Amino acid sequence: MTDDNPMNPEDQPLTDPTAEHAAEQPLAAEDGANEAGSRTEMELADLKDKYLRLAAEFENYKRRTAKERSDLFKTANQELMVALLPVLDDFDRARLHTHDTQDPAALQNALDITYTKLNKTLQQKGLTAMNAKGGDFDAELHEAITQIPAPSDDLRGKIVEEIEKGYYLGDKVIRHAKVVLGQ
Repeated sequence: MTDDNPMNPEDQPLTDPTAEHAAEQPLAAEDGANEAGSRTEMELADLKDKYLRLAAEFENYKRRTAKERSDLFKTANQELMVALLPVLDDFDRARLHTHDTQDPAALQNALDITYTKLNKTLQQKGLTAMNAKGGDFDAELHEAITQIPAPSDDLRGKIVEEIEKGYYLGDKVIRHAKVVLGQ
């Protein structure tokens, strides 16, 4: 046989041209997969970084708002205390002024002046007293201590006596009025 015979299997090259082409394809596919994998890893790392930054930012936000809230409570109390200091001064002056006196009118006058000033200061800060006596009982506003026979028919089921005043701060009830109901 001659070497020119294409049918001779011995004379054929050991590698097939289609095999070479097939071998190139997986390499190209591997390069694409590596490229896609590295792109995916970069995106994953970027997302992890964003997540960690967001989590840290949220923790800082929580810490900052907790501190601001704490400072607000401290400041609110400070504002009230500063407003009450003149009333405390008036109590001191009234005690000194009425210490040696036997006149009950002088003592009553000192108490009235100080009470009025305290009441006015608290009202300026939003405190309002409830008017419960003679009104209808409301469980949202009142706390019934006991029931007694009504002194008159028009006071049946109503508030006969107010044992302890109730108060609003703004629109919110901060202390329920303790009342006695007529039955």
